[in-house]
Amino acid sequence: MSKNKAKILMSTVLTSTVLLSGCGLLGSETQKKIDPPKSTTIAEKTTSKEPMAKETAKQENTVKTELYLVDKDGYVVPQTLDLPKTTSVAKQALEYLVANGPVTDQLPNDFRAVLPEDTDLSVNIDKDGVATVNFSKEFKNYQAEDEMKILQSVTWTLTQFDNVKTVKLKMNGHDLTEMPVNGTPISENLSRATGINYDTADVTDITNTKPVTVYFIGGEEGSYYYVPVTRRVSNTEKDPYVAVVNELIKGPSEKSPLVSEFMSDVKLLEAPKYEDGQVTLNFNENIFGSFEEKEISQNLLDALVLSLTEQEGVEKVAVQVNGKADIKNDSGKKLTEPVTRPEKVNTGSF
Repeated sequence: MSKNKAKILMSTVLTSTVLLSGCGLLGSETQKKIDPPKSTTIAEKTTSKEPMAKETAKQENTVKTELYLVDKDGYVVPQTLDLPKTTSVAKQALEYLVANGPVTDQLPNDFRAVLPEDTDLSVNIDKDGVATVNFSKEFKNYQAEDEMKILQSVTWTLTQFDNVKTVKLKMNGHDLTEMPVNGTPISENLSRATGINYDTADVTDITNTKPVTVYFIGGEEGSYYYVPVTRRVSNTEKDPYVAVVNELIKGPSEKSPLVSEFMSDVKLLEAPKYEDGQVTLNFNENIFGSFEEKEISQNLLDALVLSLTEQEGVEKVAVQVNGKADIKNDSGKKLTEPVTRPEKVNTGSF
């Protein structure tokens, strides 16, 4: 049995999400838990308007925000939480990364915040999209092994906002050129191009490689989520979309707890086509999760779209099989339109 197939067998219990709904990817509750029991009658579902009123009030007073938190396996993972509406969304997002701070009661199981306890901060965003974060002296009170996680969490949390392109760090008003505990060098302007959850296990000569970020699946039954992982690929691979697909097919490292639904025999039949923000991919039939039903796993589609839309200029993905676009996901929904990235990732209630 191949490495990929072993990973796939571990993930066969994954529940399906519907990407086209625009509600976000892979909430923490399974579809079985979300769906009402078949025995529930219309009368029972409409006896009270109170739950609906509470949900409406919640939506009016909160805003969904991605916080990059650390899971039990040490990965920096986006989790979408409902935060109070504010005019300072970037500052608030970072404040919710502080340990034992306001995020405490909303933390998903087995997740933790990364910034040291009692850290104060300010955020200034200039017209060029540079977010300058000034931390208090408490910022240096972290464990050395968390240094890269902090850099990645702060950078990716802030760059979810359209007006933030890069990030600059200060402490007590002084520019940080390196992290204060373990001395990790800090780029003058941090961005998503810097990467996240680095996997360089198979790289022997990093100088002749370039980064590419793909999404695998982490967590466990009832609380699965997508995890971004930055790999290094050879500079000889000129097509970034091919590089993304190849890494997804390659799957997570054997030592990783992450899983993938891509089989090792999935192949592109021709070069990807890019036009006006859309990438069109033509796969062989091995991309089907079910050969009998000719269905593509929604989890596979989600990972594919998340990974490709990390590439600059890509907004949506169209999938073909043997040159035909008449396909459906494993919920029976026809994929008649290109699939777009959701506004937020890993949504759900915890």
